[in-house]
Amino acid sequence: MVAAALLILVYVIAVLTPWGQRWENAALTGSGRASPDEQAQALDALAAIQIWSLAVALAGIAVIGLLRRQILTTIVALAVVLGGAGGAEVLKRWVLPRPELFAAPVDLIQNSFPSGHTAIAMTTMVAVFLVVPYRWRGWAMFIVMTWATSIGQYTVTAHWHRLSDTVGADLMALILGSVAAYWLHRRGLVHVSEQRRYGGRVVYVALATILGLVSLALGTLLAWVSIDQELASGSGDHNAFLATQVLAGAFSTAAALVYWATWHRLEITGSSELAIDGHSRRP
Repeated sequence: MVAAALLILVYVIAVLTPWGQRWENAALTGSGRASPDEQAQALDALAAIQIWSLAVALAGIAVIGLLRRQILTTIVALAVVLGGAGGAEVLKRWVLPRPELFAAPVDLIQNSFPSGHTAIAMTTMVAVFLVVPYRWRGWAMFIVMTWATSIGQYTVTAHWHRLSDTVGADLMALILGSVAAYWLHRRGLVHVSEQRRYGGRVVYVALATILGLVSLALGTLLAWVSIDQELASGSGDHNAFLATQVLAGAFSTAAALVYWATWHRLEITGSSELAIDGHSRRP
């Protein structure tokens, strides 16, 4: 519910207000000043998210889940990714329009809320989180979370999306992940883990938290400077771009850590056989 309310709030502020549109348009304009190397790196990362790579990711998630004999969990995890990809397109094309509140170039008024690439990356992270065993969760998140939280930042660098687009996609992933967790819990598949704590995992979470907080503080400062410059002389587009770059990564990291925190010492265990009379059957 909180993520859904925040999704609506972000849409209203960034898309339905003239000053929200103007600031994000300034950031898009400022993205033209990104270095060629930055843009090339961003485009390469985004180019990897294609139909074939999505199919490979879904196949990998399915293999992990089925090897663990968790049929229902596997189905739910796959549904989260497909829901993220399809849901972003539905919202962007038909549900959440971007009204033209003031004159702007055509490439700045096209609707892009929420970001499909960010939604796919973040829901893939959620799906991996659901299917991997507890003891491998840290390694899985080190690889997948590090990749997923960078995608929103890359879409901003590549001039593909606004900050609000990436934040909206982060919140979509949280909503779908929360629904999945609630459903699995209701089926009796979520249990407290009795395994030992893993020091490396704690270090990774601590470093990610510190990086996220520093990025949030820096991004907020840059946003404030860009707004002040825009009001004074209309030249705050570069700082607005830098702010959205940094904040996109910060908010994606925050969303990932929040979801991880809701699973503290919890895991999906047992054989997720098809239910009989509303209860999962376990060996």
